[in-house]
Amino acid sequence: MNPKTKPREVSPGLRMAIDFGPLAVFFIVNAMTGGPKLVKVMAATAAFMIATVAAMILSRVKAGRISPMLWITGALVVFFGGLTLWFRDDTFIKMKPTIVYAMFAVILGYGLATGKPLLKALLETAYPGLNDTGWRKLTVNWVGFFTFMALLNEAVWRTQSWDFWVGFKLWGAVPLTLLFAIANIPMLMKHGLSDGKEAPLPPEG
Repeated sequence: MNPKTKPREVSPGLRMAIDFGPLAVFFIVNAMTGGPKLVKVMAATAAFMIATVAAMILSRVKAGRISPMLWITGALVVFFGGLTLWFRDDTFIKMKPTIVYAMFAVILGYGLATGKPLLKALLETAYPGLNDTGWRKLTVNWVGFFTFMALLNEAVWRTQSWDFWVGFKLWGAVPLTLLFAIANIPMLMKHGLSDGKEAPLPPEG
């Protein structure tokens, strides 16, 4: 492998920008776009797609790779965003987080059922020293969290306005994810984690 393409460590701030920057762009463009709801949906969705692709390119350049989770999230943003623009229907982009969260829950649940440490394969460099028990507990916790978030997204987009749902994604889903990741650190420290200062996060759902 070319040394220039090897995975590299990135700062927590840059990682947050890669993972959640596109969502911030989505929120800002939606807030700044006037006119009918459809105009806001189209503008914000197009900006979200462009920002997501840009984040993937930035990850490739700065980190030397695009994580599997970011690949999945990015592909679904482009796919469901494209459907939203083509059909002029915001249902597609609103359903995307549900599908992302459900997919992650199923993938990790499959890993638990078959004894394959799929979460460990995705995040091992981020949790140095964590033992097998810690990985198993962490995987169970993330399966539960992703399932909860899938159900929560369904409840919000089906009962609330477009603007409320967009705000929820930034001011609800992101803080919940951060708090959940931080809440796991004491458990991880008990199971061998050697550095609990950084809690790796999945990309925005």
